[in-house]
Amino acid sequence: MRGDLSVKRSLLRDSLVGLGDVVVAYSGGVDSALVAASAHEALGEHSLALTAVSPSLARRELDAARSLARANGWNHSIVSTREVAREEYAQNNPDRCYWCKTELFEVLEPIAEQRGATIVVGTNCDDLGDHRPGLEAAREHDVRAPLVDAGLTKADVRALSAELGLPTADKPASPCLASRFAYGVRVTPEGLRRVDRAEELVRSFGFEVLRVRDHGDLARIELPPEDIAKAAGLGPAISEGLRGLGFSYVALDLGGFRSGSLNAVLGAPKIGVPPPPLTCQ
Repeated sequence: MRGDLSVKRSLLRDSLVGLGDVVVAYSGGVDSALVAASAHEALGEHSLALTAVSPSLARRELDAARSLARANGWNHSIVSTREVAREEYAQNNPDRCYWCKTELFEVLEPIAEQRGATIVVGTNCDDLGDHRPGLEAAREHDVRAPLVDAGLTKADVRALSAELGLPTADKPASPCLASRFAYGVRVTPEGLRRVDRAEELVRSFGFEVLRVRDHGDLARIELPPEDIAKAAGLGPAISEGLRGLGFSYVALDLGGFRSGSLNAVLGAPKIGVPPPPLTCQ
């Protein structure tokens, strides 16, 4: 395993060096942090990490992204995106992520073109089999995925991040706040702020891995199975807090936390998986 990881690390470096100059779409998550760190190591000032700020980015995620970039001396800047203003995004259909990534890449492209750089993202091999319409937007904008080029899975990403001393190695997944909205529930700046406040409220009771899913009037809380009993005991206090944010009903999901749980309602085949060459060997 260690030897295989060393090979993949070399492949990752070679992929980045081959691009010459890159703009990293850096959210501060596990995957994009590894790409940013590897790009800085391989390319130095020819790597620029850009964090897109909008209402869909939790405040704690922005603070963490800034802190990590600063601590490691990365070339890092903030840009603003306006995906929430796009009607296709706000409608919150299953292709929402396509419109989010389209907005992101349209903002990053002029910056990349000015530098003669390639936009790179943190997509890993495990992402290719999931419902990720944003992958189609990446294909349309000629965005590269160096983790895929190097054959890195999510487990590889965490292992290599730990090897590099990145604090994100064991960071829980934290997709954008819009992923908390049930399909069909309109995404608004106010709703995004409410979800952010809702998760901070639940976190204040001592929970770290969690989601508060917005089903309109209903807040559905997902926690790891081992935390469900504790949350049930705190039910009245948690419910009062969430009702104070405007939810009429509060539910604790006995099925436990699971990433992408809102995709369970999608009966159609998974979409958004681009054709080769974005494949893992």
